[in-house]
Amino acid sequence: MRIIVDAMGGDNAPLAPVQGALQAVKEYGVEVVLVGRGEEILKALRSEGVDGLPKGLSITHADQVVEMCDNPATAFKEKKDSSLTVGLNMVKNGEGDAFVSAGSTGALLAGATLLVKRIKGIRRAAMAPVVPTGGGGAVLVDCGATAEGTPEFLLQFAFMGSYYAEHVLGRPEPKVGLLNIGAEPSKGTSLQQEAYKLLQKAGEEGRVNFVGNVEAREAVEGAVDVIVADGYSGNIFLKTMEGTGLFLAREIKKMFMRSLRSKLAALLVKDGIRDFKKLMDAGEVGGTALVGIAKPVIKAHGSSNDYAMKNAIRQAVEFARSGIIEDISDNVEHMRLPVKTASAGTENGGA
Repeated sequence: MRIIVDAMGGDNAPLAPVQGALQAVKEYGVEVVLVGRGEEILKALRSEGVDGLPKGLSITHADQVVEMCDNPATAFKEKKDSSLTVGLNMVKNGEGDAFVSAGSTGALLAGATLLVKRIKGIRRAAMAPVVPTGGGGAVLVDCGATAEGTPEFLLQFAFMGSYYAEHVLGRPEPKVGLLNIGAEPSKGTSLQQEAYKLLQKAGEEGRVNFVGNVEAREAVEGAVDVIVADGYSGNIFLKTMEGTGLFLAREIKKMFMRSLRSKLAALLVKDGIRDFKKLMDAGEVGGTALVGIAKPVIKAHGSSNDYAMKNAIRQAVEFARSGIIEDISDNVEHMRLPVKTASAGTENGGA
């Protein structure tokens, strides 16, 4: 397994990607290609006490870097020798099994869509992070790749999220819910109402295990394995969860630091506190899969440290081995709406 890593992407590049790659090579036995400015990568290796390139690690030089201030829609075109563009082209050409980057989300999504391409028949790629829930985590799809969706987009998100939950999370017949403001089919905007009909039909045909609408509260409690949303709603849901986790962690710390007695109590429950922090730590997952792209692409958090980058590489390996892309390709005809036949007048040039 050969994973291509953008060594220049993210707030802590190139050190965090280099450190994460070293750990991944050692722990997972994979080959990692670091793409970026060779001298800076070698300097980062030397800072870790590594002279030269250890077995399983190689460098592909790319002189440019896509910065956060660059136009995400055109950065990969304007900087053709950037680590992001070179890495995406490598995975497109079969020089690696997956690509990982902690760089600009918009540039990565645009580059993956236009260079690597979407799976034939998929209308939009989606970002599918695994969010912590009472059910052991759920796939949220989409969380921001496409702000304005259509019912067909949401239908495809449901299929892709279901395959991801089954193959990567190990959930047989994952429960799929449509994020909404109520459980009734009539709830939500026309987007949710029309998407509900499509998902219900797919459920009746046995294509997905659709359990109906799910409110945010029930989703967090673990009611479903896949949370289907348009990118706008999904991003708000995700950011709310992240903010709530940070708020709770801060309040718990304040509570235990109030007095000597509370500090002693903290010692008694330190294992539980550690588990809670681990549950809410995005670095444990590693990154967000871009589902719908023809090759595995993982977006790591921009502030990823070495541990998060290592886990992003692990996630890329799991994605590449899962068979999700093949499943989507084989079933894409069930994820599309029938093409409307043009009227005879229109076909003959009539008004």
